[in-house]
Amino acid sequence: MTTPPAGTITIAGKTVSRLGFGTMRLTGPGTWGDPDDRDTALTVLRQAVHTHGISHIDTADAYGPHTVEHLIRDALYPYPEHVLIATKVGMVRPAPGQWRPLGNPFFLRATVEASLRRLNVERLELCYLHRIDPEVALDDQIAVLQAMQKEGKIGHIGLSKVMPEDIRRVLKDQPIAAVQNVLNTSDRYDPAVEICRELDIPYVAYRPLDAGTLARVHGPQAPLDWLLNYGPHIAPIPGTGHPRHLDEIVAAVQSSPA
Repeated sequence: MTTPPAGTITIAGKTVSRLGFGTMRLTGPGTWGDPDDRDTALTVLRQAVHTHGISHIDTADAYGPHTVEHLIRDALYPYPEHVLIATKVGMVRPAPGQWRPLGNPFFLRATVEASLRRLNVERLELCYLHRIDPEVALDDQIAVLQAMQKEGKIGHIGLSKVMPEDIRRVLKDQPIAAVQNVLNTSDRYDPAVEICRELDIPYVAYRPLDAGTLARVHGPQAPLDWLLNYGPHIAPIPGTGHPRHLDEIVAAVQSSPA
């Protein structure tokens, strides 16, 4: 097994590479539809896991929508035992570039079932509530995920794009396996970082390179170094659709003093 870049972290009960791979960019423009070159997208996924030792793959049913879960299955199934496939539910896509939270419990149940089929698994090891729907009681949104956890269809539950008060509210009734929020050198302040540190919750930093902007300006090393040095509970998930860019990201982390 390839040595994982930037060491390891425990997420959802599994020891995985601290550097994960975010799959949002493996779609068409506007995070909509298939990528321009499907074979290249499959290559990037295999390269991440089999060449670079990345064992934390992050996705969502809304990417495409549905496109990336199909790509992950086609590229990586049967999944290596050490790899964590994390997905997210609770977002609908009216059109390219448009996103809307939908926390109706019947919808959440249906989307978990659909993700199980697309990924060809019996259980989603880590399932995030992609966004809290302000029009539905948070307790009801969490309750349906809890019910599916009891049914064995979800292993661990995470939260995405949340504030400390959301975390504390959910923790009253439900362990949180991970929190996924934006954090990078352009968007440096997130109060959820410290509560996750305090409560020993892994903090998964999405957009760590600000959709590639920071890498174009500074190269990937400085912004990823900043995140890796921010705290051992932080696990960045940079993403790309290009094999060469993935090589550059991993090389930057491997040369990091963090």
